[in-house]
Amino acid sequence: MVVNWEAYANSARFRQVSSSLIPITGGLALLCLLAGTYIGLFASPPDYQQKETVRIMYVHVPSAWTALACYCSMGICSALELIRRHPVAGLFAKATAPVGAAFCFLCLATGSLWGKPTWGTWWIWDARLTSMFLLFLLYIGYLSVHFFAEDKAKGAKIAAVLCLVGLVDLPIIKFSVEWWNTLHQGPSVIRAGGPAIHASMLTPLLINAFGFVMMWVCLALVGVRTELNRLKISRIVRERVRKADWAPTLREEKA
Repeated sequence: MVVNWEAYANSARFRQVSSSLIPITGGLALLCLLAGTYIGLFASPPDYQQKETVRIMYVHVPSAWTALACYCSMGICSALELIRRHPVAGLFAKATAPVGAAFCFLCLATGSLWGKPTWGTWWIWDARLTSMFLLFLLYIGYLSVHFFAEDKAKGAKIAAVLCLVGLVDLPIIKFSVEWWNTLHQGPSVIRAGGPAIHASMLTPLLINAFGFVMMWVCLALVGVRTELNRLKISRIVRERVRKADWAPTLREEKA
């Protein structure tokens, strides 16, 4: 199946599609997070080693997956923006960045809460933790370029290039536990031979993961629509200012 990216470069077409997707993704996010949270807190059993602490996993792992998915999508959108001059793709990457940064921060925060009783420390410069912290810095750098750039068009291009360069961090995060000897546990869901987690724990984990993804999509779509509205208002203001500047000249010519 080939996605026709150019069809969504039109802002009117994007508004039409997003107006239907926003309530759907928002509703799915709410339902999944409610169900996943209830199952994770009350229906799933405690771990035989980590006891009740394991319930942090139902937020920590989905937030990590979503942060990675957000940045990957930003890379794709940045490539479309630079290569195909796709305007909506750039806006989607920009709208995704704060959402991905929030999920990345949530991953790091819950990882610290999980690490204290498990490893005996809040933080250690472990390969997985360090590479995930680097991803958070990449998010902050991307947002900073957009925010502080005086020339917004040039800043968007610089941010897109930065995003593409930062993609090298994603495989490092993924394979860090295999390439180096780390405290962080190895893959337990996506692995050869199938998941190593019991279905009673895997179910709320996957439900929350799907809910986080739907939340990201919903918030990003809202962000793009907000940015399109801002650009539309800016164009209207500039047009009115231009007409106001011409008005005295026209009156002088008539006189």
